[in-house]
Order: sequence, then C-alpha cells, then structure tokens
Amino acid sequence: QVQLVESGGGLVQPGGSLRLSCAASGSIFSMYVVTWYRQAPGKERESVATVTSVGGTGYADSVKGRFTISRDNAKNTVFLQMNSLKPEDTAVYYCNAFLKSTTGQSMTLWGQGTQVTVSS
Repeated sequence: QVQLVESGGGLVQPGGSLRLSCAASGSIFSMYVVTWYRQAPGKERESVATVTSVGGTGYADSVKGRFTISRDNAKNTVFLQMNSLKPEDTAVYYCNAFLKSTTGQSMTLWGQGTQVTVSS
C-alpha cells in the first residue's frame, strides 16, 4: 500500500523555523509533482509550494522568500523549510503527491496533515 506521511510540525515562536517532511512509502516507482497545502481554521485549503520531478519550484506569494521546497528522490521524500514564521502561517499542512507504483498504477495521494502553530 502506497501512502504519504508528513512530519515535522509543532509549536514555534514568531520568527522561528520548522522543517516539514513528506515521505512516500510502499511500492513506489516514481514520485512526480508534489505540493504542500495548508488549511487554517475557518479557511479554505490553499497551495503553498510545489516541486516538480526535475526540481522546478513554485510558491504562493505569501511565503516567497521565507519557505523553500526541496526533494530527495532517492528517499521519495519532499521537504518544506519554513523560516521567518508568522502567526498567519498557523495551519494544518498537507502534502499532495502524484506518483506511480511499481505495478504501473498512477495515483494522487494526500498525507494525514501536520499541525504548525506559530505563537509567542
């Protein structure tokens, strides 16, 4: 069974940093486009950062210059380095990945989410 597992969330003070991880496990042939989303209480889920299979990246305006998305293809893992965190970054962060299994099945998966709270 292929699944995504996020980790790295927690409580941090304004101005601090966190590094989120999104690891794909199971019979994976390749992981393609991966996007980090976030959803704050009472708000819609929004995309934060995207990385393609060849390392191309894109960011929401609200996080440009503060967040960096990267990937380790050998480990089927994508990271989100978050610096200069603000209270408005508080949300549950989810990763979404388009990937293919070793049986040739293509799928889009969501992780379970990890809570990020920025507060003094």
